[in-house]
Amino acid sequence: MANELDELTGPISEEGRDVNVIQKQIPVKVGVGSTIFEVILWVLGIIPGLIFLIMKINARTYLRQLQQKIQHDASQIDNYLEQRVVILQNAAKLLDKAIDLDKDTLTQIAAYRSNMSPTDGNADAIRNQTSQNVDKLFGQISVAFENYPDLKAHNEIEQCLQQNNYLQREITAARELYNDTVYRWNADIQAWPTKMIVAAKLGYTTRIPFTASKEIKEKARGTFF
Repeated sequence: MANELDELTGPISEEGRDVNVIQKQIPVKVGVGSTIFEVILWVLGIIPGLIFLIMKINARTYLRQLQQKIQHDASQIDNYLEQRVVILQNAAKLLDKAIDLDKDTLTQIAAYRSNMSPTDGNADAIRNQTSQNVDKLFGQISVAFENYPDLKAHNEIEQCLQQNNYLQREITAARELYNDTVYRWNADIQAWPTKMIVAAKLGYTTRIPFTASKEIKEKARGTFF
């Protein structure tokens, strides 16, 4: 039998292909077969039915606890993002004293600082968009910094940029932890029969992992050396 994936005969993509995260939440659904399965368990006897009922209760508890874990991981990202916004705000103010910085930059940073913890049903998307917007603002500050090399001797500005780099690494680590938990959630709610049946009855959907912003992807394709 031939290999299903044969690197010698292709097809291959010599030009490569970029990968993007699909921003879509997929609801969990079960068919009639799941209902028949549960009915059969009760028909076979009260013991199988009770055992599966206990399994569903445990699955519901597990999924609710996993939701709390996702919230905890998300709050870590929010905390680092808020710290990063504060650092950028300080850097922007220092730059503003030295050069004519775009006033919109200061205004946008202040706006993001006042809305760092989304609480509505679309929190994942809002959090991701906020992170991407902060990346854009840091890009504006970096450009201003690079256009005035004399500012590199300014210790306070240099400290702000070092703190920003540290926080960006912490955000990256927090995102990876968050994405791992989201992956576990997305896999568990599709685990038939117990967890999937419970997830469908509770109206759960898949969650969207964190994604890199367009600006970060473009920088990654650039020349560094």
